[in-house]
Amino acid sequence: MITLLHTADLHLDSPLKSLALRDEALQRAVATATRTALARMVDLAIEEGVTALLIAGDLFDGEARSAKTAAFVTAQCDRLAAAGIRVFLIKGNHDAENPITGDLVLPENVHVFDGRGGKVQLAEDLWIHGVSFSGRHAPDSLLPKFPAPVPGAVNIALLHTSLSGAAGHDPYAPCTVPQLQAAGFDYWALGHVHKRTVHSESPWIVMPGMPQGRDMGETGAKSVTLLQIDAGRITTAERPLSVVDFERIAVDVTGLEDATDLRAALRARLATVADGLRADQAILRVTLTGETPLRWPLLRDRETWAEALTDMAAETGRLWIDRLELDLTEPASTGNATAAGELAALMQEILAEEGFLAAARAEVDEVLAQLPPSERRALLPSEEAAPALAERLVREGAEIVTARLKTGGA
Repeated sequence: MITLLHTADLHLDSPLKSLALRDEALQRAVATATRTALARMVDLAIEEGVTALLIAGDLFDGEARSAKTAAFVTAQCDRLAAAGIRVFLIKGNHDAENPITGDLVLPENVHVFDGRGGKVQLAEDLWIHGVSFSGRHAPDSLLPKFPAPVPGAVNIALLHTSLSGAAGHDPYAPCTVPQLQAAGFDYWALGHVHKRTVHSESPWIVMPGMPQGRDMGETGAKSVTLLQIDAGRITTAERPLSVVDFERIAVDVTGLEDATDLRAALRARLATVADGLRADQAILRVTLTGETPLRWPLLRDRETWAEALTDMAAETGRLWIDRLELDLTEPASTGNATAAGELAALMQEILAEEGFLAAARAEVDEVLAQLPPSERRALLPSEEAAPALAERLVREGAEIVTARLKTGGA
């Protein structure tokens, strides 16, 4: 039996992003999360006695240059070499634009496939194939660059690709699952899309996801994929590795009318999340949903409840709060036939006016420009998100005004 480990998209030293990272203790705990994930991967490879580690692109992250990162990668490869474990690596779009990848001299146990493609014999009846990105963009399919599978052997191919497209990912080295199935390989070790997906089991077409998420756009447990090859038959297993997971959770508060009951419900849900956590810790974005008369008090005192929720999460020793969101409705019996209800309806009409939204966006842009870069990135992961941020802020502002009117708050 031969055992292999498949990973991709480590994005070493890429910073984690969350409002929860304002807490200095959390910053210290996750400052080296991507490196820790690689070190754990090496630990796992040694424990499992794998023959090789397959890295399907984006080991590094963008244009950032770091001698420390290069030294760390080399040290981890040396650990694998000492255990007799080989490494097969292809360059993805982030590697192709990273200066380190061109200059780094890796140990002899590491084979980096170039942009022309090639194959390496790993065992008597096992071949590893791969094609790297030659530059930061790959608008065309890389499948024609793969050498033909070796007859009578198990053939594994490394490819960094967006397949036929994935939300949140630019199109790179496009191809389809049927095209991969028809290529004659036994296992496609893919990379690029950060969510783990098994697209096919005959042949195996596996997107392993990433070993460590970096923000709320990369939620869920992160892992690597373990392959076992026995008499030509391949089986796989997912192995968790992440230091911290990002999670979105909803808490249904329907029917709760008392703040004490709400606190109890939140503590119970957080305890359940902590008990089921596979990573060391998690950063949560919590949304309260359902129908409750507490809607307006919650909107009025959102910041107070957010702080209370942060304290409850800290009690678990494993959870941190990114943000508290409210998606609540009030019981129909309360109605809106009041002055406050009429004002709320009027504000909703104003919010829909393009002129008002344009003015709001301009003000938000002015404030964002004055923030430190780290704070700006936490609020605005991309410039394209600016209009949505402005609209969310004005909507929440209108809700707070309405909440204070309905509850008599100052």
